[in-house]
Amino acid sequence: GAWLRDQHLDELPQFFNVLKGDMDMVGPRPEMACNVQSMTEHIPYYGLRHTVRPGMTGWAQIKQGYALSQAEVTEKMRYDLYYIKHMSLWLDLRILLATARIVLFGRNA
Repeated sequence: GAWLRDQHLDELPQFFNVLKGDMDMVGPRPEMACNVQSMTEHIPYYGLRHTVRPGMTGWAQIKQGYALSQAEVTEKMRYDLYYIKHMSLWLDLRILLATARIVLFGRNA
């Protein structure tokens, strides 16, 4: 499990969801269903993330990475809302290139 995560191979099943049309390559990352209701209740505007299809990678992932606290989740939500407001092919390409750089060379490269 840890090795798969380290190599980002745990993301492969999501690629099949992209092929099926359930997800996009770029968009707000899907959250675990058990967390969505709580986040929607406690974080203003959180539900707006669900106005677009989820993605394998997104603006929040390249800007912040993992979120553990409510403050970090709120910050990621702000990045998701920025993406939703400014969605474009150019922004998607920028996110995909940044994601490739992070996967290949690490976040601090």
